[in-house]
Amino acid sequence: MQNLIDWKNSPTRKPLILEWARQVWKTYILKEFWKKYFKNMIYINFQNPSNGILELFKWTLDPKKIIKTLSLIYGEDILPQDTLLFFDEIQATPRALESLKYFCEDTPEYAVVTAWSLLGVFLHPGTSFPVGKVQTLELYPLDFEEYLWANWKKQIVDELKKDPFISLFDDSLYELFKEYLFLWWMPAVVKNWLENHLVSEVETLQEQILKDYQWDFSKYTDKSVSLRILEIFKTIAPQLGKENWKFIYNLIRTWARAREYEQAVERLVEAGLTKKVYNTDVGNKIPLRGYINMHNFKLYFLDVWLLRKLANIPYIVIQNKDQIFNEFNGMLTEQFVLQQLSQYELFYWTLWKSEVDFIMQRDNIIIPIEVKSGTNLRAKSLINFKDKYHPVVATRFSLQKTEIKDWLIEISLYKSFLFDEIINQFLNKE
Repeated sequence: MQNLIDWKNSPTRKPLILEWARQVWKTYILKEFWKKYFKNMIYINFQNPSNGILELFKWTLDPKKIIKTLSLIYGEDILPQDTLLFFDEIQATPRALESLKYFCEDTPEYAVVTAWSLLGVFLHPGTSFPVGKVQTLELYPLDFEEYLWANWKKQIVDELKKDPFISLFDDSLYELFKEYLFLWWMPAVVKNWLENHLVSEVETLQEQILKDYQWDFSKYTDKSVSLRILEIFKTIAPQLGKENWKFIYNLIRTWARAREYEQAVERLVEAGLTKKVYNTDVGNKIPLRGYINMHNFKLYFLDVWLLRKLANIPYIVIQNKDQIFNEFNGMLTEQFVLQQLSQYELFYWTLWKSEVDFIMQRDNIIIPIEVKSGTNLRAKSLINFKDKYHPVVATRFSLQKTEIKDWLIEISLYKSFLFDEIINQFLNKE
């Protein structure tokens, strides 16, 4: 919301595109923005436009003519400081998307916001994107810290931000951590769970969104690509469950080759549903991204619930302290840490028989990150990395209590949202 306020008040304001995957409540937050900061709103959903709207954009791209005609259609004046023009699902109408260029150039005084789901951008592959004429803002999935806020734990979060090593709240954080692994990032599902706590309702909602995603694959891409997208989508979970050091195409089909599936992989990544983590065998050179192997990568999901659903891990396993961190090779926790550190660019490191789950560059230092299931803290690969590169600091996520052990910082999985505060405290002491 604060980003939207800053956009509204900017003297160099451009039309705004709010983007990310389905059901992160893009439309909801833009409508709340309108209610608080504008007097009126003209709302157009281009997936289901009212009579005359499509014809209007076919007829003209001139924003002054568009504004005048919309004013006549909706029966109200459209004023620069009072009216929010909201073009929802704009990717469905290429001409409307193209018009943003002219809104930027000819009528910058008008507040124009749009929203789209990233997969829908591929509906019209020949569409001209208004490069340099729009501002984009990404609405990310609900992270664990925000889930704690939803559970009225913000005061606890604030205290932990001051002192991440307080252990008083560990038990309650752990219970909410297990809930988070079962749920997902969609606010509607979290709201339903907090009000009803019915596992069956959450499962039903999750099943429906999976069907919606699969429908989107066929709706927004041609048949051959959509089939490959679906095949990849279904194989990510079993690939993560194996001890593979990279994504293996012939595990999709025995005859599958990279050149046949690369486009489908990129569609999933660009749509925000998956994240590609590249491999590196270098752990002491900056910039780290300059030393990655572009052919070796792992595919993760946008969110842990997708991995849980597609791996068919039931709620009862999530609630079992012994099972949750043993089933599926501990990949739920690795997926969880990845998305909690989504603001960073993460890679993974391999050399000979050693593999470190993630490695990242933070300013001028490189930090190796190990993720352990439960309290099993064997870390041979992390020690090999330390002996070879002598990093300033390394981190390990597990169910161990949060503490500093010389060069190694132990971070409890349910305190992952405190990563920045913990690293800062360590570096400031140095």
